[in-house]
Amino acid sequence: MDIRNDVSQLQKLENCSIIEGNLQILLMFTTGAEDFRGLSFPRLLMITEYLLLFRVYGLESLRDLFPNLSVIRGTNLFFSYALVIFEMPHLRDVGLHSLGHVLRGSVRIERNQELCHLSTIDWGLLLPDAVDNTYIVGNKLAEECADVCPGILDVEKPCAQTSVNGQLDYRCWTSSYCQKVCPCGAGSACTAAGECCHAECLGGCGRPRDNRACVACRHFHFNGHCLPSCPPRTYEYEGWRCVTAEYCASLRKVSDNPRDASKFVIHQRQCLSECPSGYTRNESSIFCHKCEGLCPKECKVGTKTIDSTQAAQELGGCTLVEGNLIMNIRRGYNLASELQSSLGLIETITGFLKIKHSFALVSLSFFKNLKLIRGDSMVDGNYTLYVLDNQNLQQLWDWSHHALSIPVGKMYFAFNPKLCLAEIYRMEEVTGTKGRQNKAEINPRTNGDRASCKTQTLRFISNVTESDRIFLKWERYRPPEYRDLLSFIVYYKESPFQNVSEYVGQDACGAQSWNVLDVELPLSSEQAPGVALLNLRPWTQYAIFVRAITLTTAEEGRNYGAQSEVVYIRTMPAAPTVPRDVISMSNSSSHIVVRWKPPTQRNGNITYYLVLWQQLAEDMELYVNDYCHKGLKLPTSSADTRFGDGDGPEVEQDAEERCCPCRPADGQLRMEGEAESFQKKFENFLHNSIIIPRPPWKVTSINKNPQRTPKRRRDVVAVTSPANASSAEPPALSRARGEPKPDFQIFEDKVVRDRAVLSRLRHFTEYRIDIHACNHAAHTVGCSAATFVFARTMPELQADNIPGNVTWEPAGKNSVLLRWEEPRNPNGLILKYEIKYSRESEVRTPHSSPCSALPGLVTGAQHPSHPIPSHPIPSPGGSPSLVGQVSLRSVGREECPGPGPRPPAPAAEEESGSFYVLLTVTPVVLMVLISCLAVFVFFYNKKRSNDGYPSGTLYASVNPEYFSASDRGGGVPAAHAPPHLSPQVRLLGVVSQGQPALVIMELMTRGDLKSYLRSLRPDAENNPGLPPPSLKDMIQMAGEIADGMAYLNANKFVHRDLAARNCMVSEDFTVKIGDFGMTRDIYETDYYRKGGKGLLPVRWMSPEALKDGIFNTQSDVWSFGVVLWEIATLAEQPYQGMSNEQVLRFVMDNGVLERPENCPDKLHELMCLCWQQNPRQRPSFIQLLESIKDHMAPAFRTLSFFYSPENRRRGSGEPSDAETDPSPGEDEHPASPLPDRKDHSPGRLPNGTA
Repeated sequence: MDIRNDVSQLQKLENCSIIEGNLQILLMFTTGAEDFRGLSFPRLLMITEYLLLFRVYGLESLRDLFPNLSVIRGTNLFFSYALVIFEMPHLRDVGLHSLGHVLRGSVRIERNQELCHLSTIDWGLLLPDAVDNTYIVGNKLAEECADVCPGILDVEKPCAQTSVNGQLDYRCWTSSYCQKVCPCGAGSACTAAGECCHAECLGGCGRPRDNRACVACRHFHFNGHCLPSCPPRTYEYEGWRCVTAEYCASLRKVSDNPRDASKFVIHQRQCLSECPSGYTRNESSIFCHKCEGLCPKECKVGTKTIDSTQAAQELGGCTLVEGNLIMNIRRGYNLASELQSSLGLIETITGFLKIKHSFALVSLSFFKNLKLIRGDSMVDGNYTLYVLDNQNLQQLWDWSHHALSIPVGKMYFAFNPKLCLAEIYRMEEVTGTKGRQNKAEINPRTNGDRASCKTQTLRFISNVTESDRIFLKWERYRPPEYRDLLSFIVYYKESPFQNVSEYVGQDACGAQSWNVLDVELPLSSEQAPGVALLNLRPWTQYAIFVRAITLTTAEEGRNYGAQSEVVYIRTMPAAPTVPRDVISMSNSSSHIVVRWKPPTQRNGNITYYLVLWQQLAEDMELYVNDYCHKGLKLPTSSADTRFGDGDGPEVEQDAEERCCPCRPADGQLRMEGEAESFQKKFENFLHNSIIIPRPPWKVTSINKNPQRTPKRRRDVVAVTSPANASSAEPPALSRARGEPKPDFQIFEDKVVRDRAVLSRLRHFTEYRIDIHACNHAAHTVGCSAATFVFARTMPELQADNIPGNVTWEPAGKNSVLLRWEEPRNPNGLILKYEIKYSRESEVRTPHSSPCSALPGLVTGAQHPSHPIPSHPIPSPGGSPSLVGQVSLRSVGREECPGPGPRPPAPAAEEESGSFYVLLTVTPVVLMVLISCLAVFVFFYNKKRSNDGYPSGTLYASVNPEYFSASDRGGGVPAAHAPPHLSPQVRLLGVVSQGQPALVIMELMTRGDLKSYLRSLRPDAENNPGLPPPSLKDMIQMAGEIADGMAYLNANKFVHRDLAARNCMVSEDFTVKIGDFGMTRDIYETDYYRKGGKGLLPVRWMSPEALKDGIFNTQSDVWSFGVVLWEIATLAEQPYQGMSNEQVLRFVMDNGVLERPENCPDKLHELMCLCWQQNPRQRPSFIQLLESIKDHMAPAFRTLSFFYSPENRRRGSGEPSDAETDPSPGEDEHPASPLPDRKDHSPGRLPNGTA
């Protein structure tokens, strides 16, 4: 189903539950977001082929459009993909939250600049067999997206977690919809409550374990049941349902020509639109029959001229051409293979074959199966084969493997300067036309006059083969005149089969599969010529031949030459490249599963993989830290120093900059070329499928049920780079990370598959695992370098428990000594022991938790000879104690020592002395405690108001733009405040019931300013035909925005989110301030969530707003300066290339945006004034208007707030800070002229760079 150009075409999907075919939604350039609001097709459950979305403007998500789409079967694919989302400019998330299965094909999501929530989707749950071919590139950067799954930041139940490439994370389609994770196993389906469906169900079910309640069927559907195969006397149709023979016979394949109508056929229990390759239909039967030889296909062409590959493609699959063919191909690329794929099956031409002016042809071998030119009609009534003026034609056919018959008529050859007469005479003998032609019809003066036709066979005399080179020598050619020999040319190419000829794959336009190497003549006439073929692929068979280059105008008009036969030589094997994409997973405390992909270049036959693993010691810092005071420091992955932040010595960096970059290796260039070629093929396929009219075939039945015709499919393999593996290490295990101890044994195993299970490992222990690929020559060339990965086994649940009992003994009058045994085999290192104790008389849980760090006697990991640690504790009387240890992984079970220790009673005089000491010390202690408490409360309150950022605090704005659900009630009354405003978009009404709160605003037909500015770019596809704005237009926009802001400030409003996206453009190009809360759903990724607070537009915020949460008139002026920058750059993203965290640091360190390219001086001066670091030095909006009022349009004087009586009554005063107290003197001279400042910023950011 093809839906394009108009959103109303989507109504075709009304009431559809299954699309038997594909769904293409594309090429809608005039639509907006409002066109898709309220549009939903909840009945659609399944698409049998593929889903394609391409250049649909205004579509922001598919969550409402297809809320219940559960299955994409992929019976026919779009260039091997079942889901393609390409160049969707406004799509913000995929949102197919009901999609559970993609049965065949993969996913390609590319060039969608606003698309987020891609990293939160586990594509392996949808397509477990094709997840490696998923291609997702060119979308919005993950660091610019606010990808937060439901339930993470509040009390709701969070989404399920799965592991992708070893990273465990929550999985969701949008911030409101989780991804379905069925607990019944991979590829299974569940009910909404999580109960397992029947094994034949897909996409979910209404009742558990009932094959009649499935949303879709895994295999086949028949009479309301999902079945593993079709019942007897029924046949598979479209790969998912069963039909009877009568229904299949009722289907017709129809076209615009009723004579071409044909019935559907049955073949191998399938109902098909036509017989598969190698079979033909019998008109008297509904079944297919195997062809004897090639299956016939007649094509009536009359007289057809083939002047391009496109014209040749129209004859694809034809075996009998009823009519005449004229070849007239003057240009093209890769012609030989293209023509063979289109014309290679032709066996018979009933008329004549005429080849004229085809300068691009070198050979006619693309007519691979041509056996008969019948000659029912002839050129000029005489010629069945007519070959005229083909400047580069050198070969007709390889007559040793080809037979051609021309029963009637003659042949004509003229002006073919590179076609030797011997080739023509040989054709006379093979075709049976010898004696029919006279000398004028095969003219020796105009055929072969520029070719070396008297060819001598050259013989190779030696060759030496290595893994990447071949050394060849051949005999010296000695023509009759030695000066006619100029040089030699060596032709070579990869050839897995020994079936090539010198003309295969060549055309005169430069496209050929042969590599060419010129060889100069040796200096000595007795020395045999030779050549070294370098940079070859190991263990690859090459076809090679040599040709002598001679002058073609020798004496007496006789042209001599020499050429060798094609020989085949295989290079020697070499070590393979490293295995790819190594991933590891621990599924128990003693097992690790490792998987990888074969190497890109095997350089031989892979016979086995060598897997080595070794236990790693824990980080040395873990041994020396005192965890009783510094807290736990659990194992973390250290950053790779090769990807540093560039803080190294500048001298080395400068030295590198002075060096020229290294030339990429040939293998790298080859892989880059293959990737680029695949990209071009995909885009060509996309555009050809969309733009070129498809054949008029369609499938209908007698009862008017529309169906679809199967399409051609292709297979593709995408190569991805490992994220957690490296191949830069030598084969030996390295100690770069973890420093394995010398006594840690290295284990190894040989496996023949691309996976290994490592067993009998220690629990919660990190291992380094190396994988080497080894081919059949490993005993001589060695195995590949290692690809390695680090993995840690899972913890043992009971390993951290303290064994046995805790014992005690007195250690003084106020302390006891506790002793216990170490855990015999803990989860990693023992970091500390926690001891809890209390008085025996207290009934509550122990109130004190002393900690036993592990210094001299400490951990068993350091001192295994000390099995019984001890720790003295003060004795508060009878005190039951609990002892538990903390390892790297967890806290062990606590052990109680039994009856609490009781120290001996002190003497009476000691009690009396202690009483006087206590009486003296108690007031002092109380004063110290009160002081400490006061200091603690002070710093605690200060800490609560600070999120930990060293330079200040971030507060979420209380703009309705950032309201939480609980705040919206207070925001709705504020929406009533400005309905009478002129510089603002008028508010017409508020819908306060339900969430979110909705506002009805004045219609601004040209949308928001950000989208409008981007549409004015010269390369914008939705350009309304207007030129980029001039300086006058920019000043006019700036003045109208400043006028709206001046009105807001005069009425005690602080906007807090002034940006181009929040300004609206009317039909007459007037720019107004948009109401608060309008654009969050459209531009959510322009905001940043800091520490669980609200979303913040950090790229538009002033330094004081970022540091201290201060929002006032001056902070709005700073944002106004950023809006000016957006106007000058046609809505580029501010601080492009920086993450939100980097922007925070940059702005708070006094950095500002750099001057845009070609920015007018006047506009840049206004920006610099707005970006003063001291808020008091920034001008007010009234002052800004004073400086540009002379450049505004005349209508501004009558319509603006700046010239209104209300502004004059207010005395042009600016409001104070809406949240903080006004600064002294802030509004003393509101209308004073602007200061003249040329340079204002100590830190600058180059335009468009990080």
